[in-house]
Amino acid sequence: MRVLLLSDVNSTHTQKWAVSLKNAGVVSGLFSITEPKVPWCQDHGIPLFLSRWQQWNTLLPAVFTKTLYLMRLPSLRRAIKDFRPDIIHAHYASSYGFLGALSGFHPFVLSVWGTDIFDFPNISFVHKMIIKFNLSKADKILSTSNVMVRETEKYTNKEIEVTPFGVDLAHFKLRTVDSIFDNDAVVIGTVKTLEPKYGIRDLLKAFKIVKENNQNLPVKLLVVGGGPEEKVLKKLAKDLSIHDDTVFTGSISSIGVSEYYNMISIFVALSIKESFGVAIVEAQATEKPVVVSNSGGLPEVVEDGVTGIVVESKNPDAAAKAIEYLVHNRALGEKMGKLGRKRVKQIYDWKNNVEQMVDIYNRILRSLSKV
Repeated sequence: MRVLLLSDVNSTHTQKWAVSLKNAGVVSGLFSITEPKVPWCQDHGIPLFLSRWQQWNTLLPAVFTKTLYLMRLPSLRRAIKDFRPDIIHAHYASSYGFLGALSGFHPFVLSVWGTDIFDFPNISFVHKMIIKFNLSKADKILSTSNVMVRETEKYTNKEIEVTPFGVDLAHFKLRTVDSIFDNDAVVIGTVKTLEPKYGIRDLLKAFKIVKENNQNLPVKLLVVGGGPEEKVLKKLAKDLSIHDDTVFTGSISSIGVSEYYNMISIFVALSIKESFGVAIVEAQATEKPVVVSNSGGLPEVVEDGVTGIVVESKNPDAAAKAIEYLVHNRALGEKMGKLGRKRVKQIYDWKNNVEQMVDIYNRILRSLSKV
């Protein structure tokens, strides 16, 4: 089976899918409209096809970016001719989905990711029609969460299958690491790109409350990840007088992230907007109790009161209360952590997720053979 993925070569999600599919016996290739920052395709023997128009990405005004897709179409058609796929699979409905729809190739699989379906169609009537067009051309539509299924159903009557984006349980697991904190520290932590939509400001405010209410405890805050808000958040931490108890790691490689999960006592994700929440799944895989906001797909990956606690979004007081509850109930937190890993094994085991995707491809090809 030959599958050509249409996706951003610099996305870790793209890399994970392409490499895992190859390891599962699928001959996978990749078409990208951006140049790779690292040669991972070459390292894994995955054919990479690039658009001839990457250099125009930052030169043209945003209003012309969709026109660029028409210019990139010949490059995609050449890639299809050279690679000879049985299936093309576009990841991200608004950009690569548009290219896939315009290519005219079938079978065409389309995966929605989040902002492509939550934000893009709301920009204008034209954007909404582009999404409807892309979905109308897809032979199979996939989503990582049920909340995203419901959003996608606003633009299509087609069946949408949920394909969870899980984790490698052999990599994300509870283990002893060399922590940057003292052994007795209670570490509240998160792993996120530092952008406004991920609610890190609310986390800092919640931590201040927890710190003030528990001055006799060595409570620390660990913020793993970099992003455009890093300077703003560091200033906020100083303004809140929590900077001495807060560690910002800055950007880190995906390889080393599991080390940080194992330094955390309680994982917190207070996103204002998020379609799925891979980091929460990773945290639960490492047996951490979690506190999450009730935004988007986050409540789907947490069993409230069993593997973690779901709180109201944009409510630092509610988050602080939940965090404090777990700080003072360590045994409950450990139990939640173990139940969290058990749930991840059942639903978000990456090995099973890849097998599901291969099964979807096989079902599509079998249905064609019957026509």
